[in-house]
Amino acid sequence: MQTTRLTLICHAITPLQKQGRFPDDEAVAMDWQGAALSLAHCYKANRRLLCAPEARTRQTAGLYGNDAIVDLALRDGDFGQWKGQDIGQIDRGGLSTWLTDSTSAPHGGESVDQVCGRVGQWMKALESQPGHVVAITHPFVIRAAMLYVMQCPVSMFYLIDVEPLSATELRFNRVWRLRLETHVAKSSPRNESNP
Repeated sequence: MQTTRLTLICHAITPLQKQGRFPDDEAVAMDWQGAALSLAHCYKANRRLLCAPEARTRQTAGLYGNDAIVDLALRDGDFGQWKGQDIGQIDRGGLSTWLTDSTSAPHGGESVDQVCGRVGQWMKALESQPGHVVAITHPFVIRAAMLYVMQCPVSMFYLIDVEPLSATELRFNRVWRLRLETHVAKSSPRNESNP
């Protein structure tokens, strides 16, 4: 059985994130030229590039190539009436319920359980597709994928922090695994006889 390699990359930071607001279909806030130079070489060989449909993920995918395919399963959670709203202005009761009850959707959008179910189905489908998939997506989707792989309860969802432009490596070969990699430049083997 061949291995499925899944690299989940979080989109670049947006103005709404910087302002402490719920996401909407906004563009990213970054120096495109500098970022393009630093990321252009990453994940080029033998991979399928996927991205969520939102502007911020499509723009970020452009840093990795111009061949990204939009996959709706990678879309962000639907925050309903809270889209673009300042977190401090949201009804405290509704926000508290949403943060503690994964089945709730007081904003009228998608619950955390629904996001996790959608992402789990997508990952199950990937199990029969060997090769390397690079997917540009959102913190909610990456959290859901990590819970799926680690077989953690949904109550752990908010204990995972996902930074902009971070990469999460997952592998499937009969079972999903989280893979932590080093990106330190490899040097020649050390001469053990000459410390």
